[in-house]
Amino acid sequence: MHDSNFLLPPRRSAEGLQRAAHLAHESLGSADGFLRWLRAPVRESWQRSLRHHTDPDKAVPELVFAGSDLEEYRRAHPLAAAMPVIRQLLVRPGTESGLLVAVGDELGRLLWVEGDDVLRRRAEGMLFMPGTDWSEQSVGTSAPGTALASGRSIQIAGAEHFSRQVHSWSCTAVPLRDPETGSVLGVVDITGREEAVAEHTLALVEATVAAAEAQLRVERLQDADNARRRRLTGGPARRSAPAGAPDRLQVLGRDSAVVTVGGREAALSIRHSELLTLLALHPEGLTADELSVMVYPESASVSTVRAEMLRLRNLLGKHSEGLPGPGLVPQSRPYRLPHGLVIDARQVLGYLERGAYRLALGLYRGPVLPRSDAPAITALRSEVSGVLRQAVLSDAGIDALLAYLALAEARHDVEAWSLALRLLPLRSPRRASVVAHLERLERDLG
Repeated sequence: MHDSNFLLPPRRSAEGLQRAAHLAHESLGSADGFLRWLRAPVRESWQRSLRHHTDPDKAVPELVFAGSDLEEYRRAHPLAAAMPVIRQLLVRPGTESGLLVAVGDELGRLLWVEGDDVLRRRAEGMLFMPGTDWSEQSVGTSAPGTALASGRSIQIAGAEHFSRQVHSWSCTAVPLRDPETGSVLGVVDITGREEAVAEHTLALVEATVAAAEAQLRVERLQDADNARRRRLTGGPARRSAPAGAPDRLQVLGRDSAVVTVGGREAALSIRHSELLTLLALHPEGLTADELSVMVYPESASVSTVRAEMLRLRNLLGKHSEGLPGPGLVPQSRPYRLPHGLVIDARQVLGYLERGAYRLALGLYRGPVLPRSDAPAITALRSEVSGVLRQAVLSDAGIDALLAYLALAEARHDVEAWSLALRLLPLRSPRRASVVAHLERLERDLG
């Protein structure tokens, strides 16, 4: 169900609201008070937008990432699993109606913009395209950004947009939530002319989002069942991944790693996670003696390492059955992988080296294998966490710093929270939560 204030009224009233929106634009900076004529959710959004922009003409989207950076980020984002449903229910019908469908992440960055080719090229003229930031902080009032800021479905028509460059467009957007936690994963938006804000358009987008959330719930249940079978059988859990994706190893924020080989995912034990991570980090190979020192906190015999490597080779061999080539079965003398493996922890370090802090934070899901006590894994964990913290505190902007503070490992970082308080503008609505958190830290830590 949706609040009628968030739905565009009938045509005659809508025309009146357009006149009011134009007057509100003309009166910005004066005491005429035309903002009160805007619909309540639009007025509240404009008030938020004015905290970030005093001039609507300067509220333009920022290109956050493109090319391979964009591909890597959206491939790893939970919304990727919902795209087949969104394409089937929304993109295909929308293309025939001359509409665009945009899907953005929880921060308002557009990840996919699909639909009518002519309209898509026109939209690129105002940077409505994948990789750009359409949050309220970036462009002011728009359906994607305002839906995320309010947590509600919303329709924004013409001059109700805060930025004048968007006045020839109308849009409807609905937040998409995690089916387990209820937290916002992103937003689904339809953009076009008047038909983009028809009442049936909002109903269609809301139905599509409900179907996408149901699909995510099914996938979570399948994952849980897969993991349960793995615990019972001791075999690898399998799940399909996007075709053509590179072989990958995910170790961030996970008790044990997940490896993807030929589009198939497998969950590993902690020990196998450690061994495969080290082999991926050392493409030249490692001997059994070297692995013994790097993996075991206390001395372990070479025979122990060889036995674990044999089990890992058997597991990866079974997981690679039916795939062309050797899959990912490690070779021996020394132990080494047959080809490279993309590691999310190394990707984060690479982004940080290039100053791509938002990309690094978008990919960083937590410390490297937090339950591992292997000396080499502990060192990698400290390196990634330490470099990320230092980069954010010394060089990144306030948005990246706030994203960092959302991480569990930053919860008690007094220096980072204090820096955020210094960087936030005095009128920022986010200062109150930062002050409250610092007060709690002061009480807890004395």
